[in-house]
Amino acid sequence: MSGAQILLVDDEPDLQRMLQANLAARGYTVTAVETGEEALRRFAAHPSDLVILDLMLPGISGLDVCRALRAGSSVPILVLSARGEEQVKVQALDLGADDYLTKPFGLDELLARVRALLRRLGTTQTSGRVQIGELAVDLDARTVERGGNPLSLTAREFDVLAYLIRHAGKVVTHRLLLTEVWGPSYKDETHYLRVFINRLRAKIEDDPSHPRYIVTDPGVGYRLILG
Repeated sequence: MSGAQILLVDDEPDLQRMLQANLAARGYTVTAVETGEEALRRFAAHPSDLVILDLMLPGISGLDVCRALRAGSSVPILVLSARGEEQVKVQALDLGADDYLTKPFGLDELLARVRALLRRLGTTQTSGRVQIGELAVDLDARTVERGGNPLSLTAREFDVLAYLIRHAGKVVTHRLLLTEVWGPSYKDETHYLRVFINRLRAKIEDDPSHPRYIVTDPGVGYRLILG
């Protein structure tokens, strides 16, 4: 999605200049700001197609910026976090951030994440038939086929798969998936979720020990891969 408007929020001058130059060189229009307050003012005046957001900012924190953006917009948010900020990163994802990168990161990896998030704009399906590799999932009829053969999923297994499909390409935290599928009282039952994910992989994956569709982001959650 060349020409997309990107809001870059980071207070490290060298990193900001490097990212701004490389994103601009690939056809993106980049607005760079250093604080959360500036980010919210800029976004309110000129909404962007994507926000790249450092979590550790002076003044308003990245978490507060994420919360404020998500309260009024579905703009994709890619958060940047330093090593050792695992809990903060998970909090941001629970607040609605779409993906994350841990500093230091490679430029190619960041560009790939940017492309993936921009591709998701307007593509998330909430109903109808979805093709994912050999899987054909009918979200309305609640059926799944693999290579033309019907699969028998429990209601809960289908709910997990459907939620991941509706957020395809996005890392979904354990807490969020448990809360949305099972309910708030299950938000800390990560071992419970692991059992269901393993059961689901056994049914939809060719090699459950090396999953192609439902991949793990260690310590964070799961991501459904469409390709």
